[in-house]
Amino acid sequence: MKVSVSVLSSSIKPQDIVKQLDNSSADFIHIDIMDGKFVENKTWTFGEVKKFTSYSRLALDVHLMVSNPEKYIEDYALLNTSYLTFHYEAVKDVEEMINNVKNYGLKVGISICPNTNVSVLFPYLKDLDQVLIMGVEPGRSGQAFIENTPNKIKELKDEIIRQNTKTIISVDGGINDETGFLCKTAGVDMLVSASFIHKDVINNTKILKNL
Repeated sequence: MKVSVSVLSSSIKPQDIVKQLDNSSADFIHIDIMDGKFVENKTWTFGEVKKFTSYSRLALDVHLMVSNPEKYIEDYALLNTSYLTFHYEAVKDVEEMINNVKNYGLKVGISICPNTNVSVLFPYLKDLDQVLIMGVEPGRSGQAFIENTPNKIKELKDEIIRQNTKTIISVDGGINDETGFLCKTAGVDMLVSASFIHKDVINNTKILKNL
């Protein structure tokens, strides 16, 4: 199981989390960018992200919870970014946004909010490297896991297999050892976790990796 460690926290500075990650079994640093428009909260400026991610060699898994995601591509292409994920609900032309991300040499992902049916993404799977399923409403860390999430993962996995694409599925929100296991059983490829991992970065990352 791949693990992407979110640095979104109300009590721990992101650099204090990032500094531990090179000694962990984490695969990516998950960066939640919020603009106060697409979701209520705001997170970091590009300059702040550039500074605190410099403490680790790990690649970035960037999740844009913003209303104009195309404006962020060039900046994050300058960092050690592997995946750049935007929200289906935030763009008018999904194919154009996919191509814009790929033109910068980045792997492209799409995320959907909990109330969005996963089937809206089926036409784009052949062009996607990642689909990020939200296990909570986007915008805040520490929320309870939405019980229907594994069903969405299974529906998406079945379609990926049917289309024979290489798209990975990741899930973000309310992930711990119990919910992570439910998602693994449903077919997820990568777990994104904040609160659970922050309690013990080294050990709890290992727990999720070994599910």
